[in-house]
Order: sequence, then structure tokens, then C-alpha cells
Amino acid sequence: MSNKVTQVKPSEAAYCLRTMIQARIPTFLWGPPGVGKSQITRQVAAAMGRTVIDIRAVQFDPVDLRGIPSINGDGLTHWSVPDLLPRAERDGEAGVLFLDELNAAPQTVQAALYQLVLERALGSYRLPQGWDIVAAGNRETDRGVTSRMPTPLANRFAHFEVETDMSDWCNWANDADISVELVAFIRFRQELLHQFNPQSGEKAFPTPRSWEFVDRAYKARPPADVEMPVYSSIVGQAAAIEWMGFLRQFAAIQSIDGILLNPDTAKVPKDPSQLYAISSALGRRADANNFGRIWTYVQRIPQEFAVLTMRDATRRDRSLEKTKAFVEFGVKFQEALL
Repeated sequence: MSNKVTQVKPSEAAYCLRTMIQARIPTFLWGPPGVGKSQITRQVAAAMGRTVIDIRAVQFDPVDLRGIPSINGDGLTHWSVPDLLPRAERDGEAGVLFLDELNAAPQTVQAALYQLVLERALGSYRLPQGWDIVAAGNRETDRGVTSRMPTPLANRFAHFEVETDMSDWCNWANDADISVELVAFIRFRQELLHQFNPQSGEKAFPTPRSWEFVDRAYKARPPADVEMPVYSSIVGQAAAIEWMGFLRQFAAIQSIDGILLNPDTAKVPKDPSQLYAISSALGRRADANNFGRIWTYVQRIPQEFAVLTMRDATRRDRSLEKTKAFVEFGVKFQEALL
């Protein structure tokens, strides 16, 4: 399906999804496992001040959605509205009904949702006026999908495929206080941000989601003798070996405090992994008090790393763009910034 769906990186997906929600257009986010489809949906909903109700369609039967039939005094069959669907008086006037793993659900369940997606109704149930529908699922090539989405249901959605993007992930990671070591590692080995082979059968493999788990484990400071099993259980052995090798390189660089104290004379490494480590760490540490010293040092390192440092710093603190150091940076590296 990937060659038939508009492909967007996560930051673009967020803007597209917000537009579609505002336009009242049901939207389906496709993507490989761990790319962040559900996280994007929740972040967009939160930014719009909306509640999210998450329904995993793959866990339900058609009757769970339509409701159980009953007969009252009029002799007619009536359908009891399932409690899992949004109700304005309980869940708020505005929200997002998120149908996760929709295309992995049995065809009968997908068919039960035709009316809900297109007409915002399911039998006697009506979706509250301020609520909109977003769905997500793995691509049909990812092997986690056992049934194809019926054409009538697919035609009820706008479709986007979310692709991983290293810059997007690093921006998110810096905002989310992911360890600077991990941000630097992903910049150094960006092809390891997402390595999913549906044919391999591996249970642990690198994805944006699994690297976030690695960060949690790293911050828990596992004992040295179990570091490899801990990390390999999350991203697989090959990626874990490279991650631990990078940590050794990171530990070997001159301290960031030492660089800030003596930016004119501090050692400039030649190894790319150490340059990624230093530039990421300086960008994270930058503030109004040390930005001039950081600029003094980064003028001595290769241009791509200098630009990386300054961009990280000013993205975290826009006020740094008004400093003399940033003006000088813009003049010196204006071609690289175009």
C-alpha cells in the first residue's frame, strides 16, 4: 500500500492531521510498527484541546460495536449503545475517536464501521458533534496485517503514510529530554532509527518507539554485566552492540564543562562519533551565559557539526538568535543555512 499513499514525515503528519480534523475529514495513518502513529494522534488532539478515546478494533466483534439487541414493550428489536463509544456528557464536547489497528480487524468488524466513519452513526448511536474520527494501522506489507481494508471503507478516509525522519525524531527527542547520548547516537547512525524487516521474524528491532524504551533503560543505569541483554531485548543485538560502542566513545570525549571553560584550546576530536556527541551535548547545554563560548569552540570543528550545534541551541531557546554569537554564525555559515 505504501506506493499508493501520500508519504509524510511525522512533523508533516501532525500538520496534515490537524487540518483534516478541522475539516471534519476521517483520516487514516499508515506506517510500520513503532513509527509513532498513535503518539502523533494524541499530540495533535492534546494541542487542539480534545479528548482521545482509543478503540482497538482488532479486539472486538461486530456485536461489540453495534450493541446487544433487546426487545422492549413495543415488540421491536432495539440495539443497546456500547459504552465504549464517546458520549458528550461523559467524555466532553470535543474529541477524537481513534480506531487503532483498524485494518488488522476482521472484515466483519471493519464492515460494521462503515456507517460510523461515513455517517458518524452506528445504528441508533450518533457520534457527538464535536468529535472526529482518526484511524491507524500497519501497512499491508508489514505482516502484522492479516486482512486487507475493504475498498468501501478505505474510500471513507483520507490516507497518509508516516515515514521515519531523523531530524524530526531528534527534534522531538530534545524536546522530550531524551538522553543527549542517544540523540547523538541516532545522528551518527541514523539508519538505525528504524530497521524493520517483516521477513526476519525478529521480535526486537530498532524503531523510534523502541529507542525511547532504550532511553528509559539507560536512565535506569543497568549494571555493566546486564547492559547488553537489557538493550538487545529492546532493539536487537546488532543495534545494541553499536549503541554500547558509541557510549564508550562518548565517555572518552573531553568533558563539556572543560570545553566551556577553555573553548579556544579544548581538544577537537577527529572521530565522527565523538563530534556528534560533542555537538549534540553543546546544543543541549547552550544558554545566554555560555553561548559565546560555545560559538568560539564550534568555529574550530567541521562546518556540519557547528551548524548542528547552533541549530539545536536556538531551537531550544529562540532568544539566542538575538545574540552577537548567532549573528556572527549566520554570517560565517550563511551558505550552509540556505
